[in-house]
Amino acid sequence: MTDGGADGHGSGPACGEPGRTCAKGVARRTAVRAGAAGVLAVTAAAGCSRYGEKGGGETSPPPAQERTGGATPPPADGGARLGTTSDVPEGGGKVFKAEKVVVTQPAAGEFKAFSAICTHEGCLVDKVENGTIDCPCHGSRFGAGNGAVVKGPATRPLGEKRITVSGGEIRLV
Repeated sequence: MTDGGADGHGSGPACGEPGRTCAKGVARRTAVRAGAAGVLAVTAAAGCSRYGEKGGGETSPPPAQERTGGATPPPADGGARLGTTSDVPEGGGKVFKAEKVVVTQPAAGEFKAFSAICTHEGCLVDKVENGTIDCPCHGSRFGAGNGAVVKGPATRPLGEKRITVSGGEIRLV
């Protein structure tokens, strides 16, 4: 079509015909390609989300070492020092944020350790009180003596961690 085009501006092919330049000098084919590239970029970015972190849905199962309470042998130096037994109150516990570990003392002289990462959405638990390890994000609670889910939305227990207690020191193995 060469008699003024579809938009009435001079001669040339009508809009939608091969070679037609549409608004502001952008060829239709170029505009379609740019739109498709944008859709692909958004889709690719969504695939790169940080699954398992806060807001990322259920986390994947913890590594075998975390699940089993530590299948690897202890380091020669006795492991990383977490704190002292006096840091962990009887019937309560303490969250060691840097190590992402929570240590509890369900009964006098009995110490347990668990991952401090909530199994619901990967938030760090923030306190131990009334016999539970509590997550501030969505209210999940875990038993201080066994890490089992006491209240959801979490559905999986906290992974057990291996510790040693000697001379009043608590070490992560």
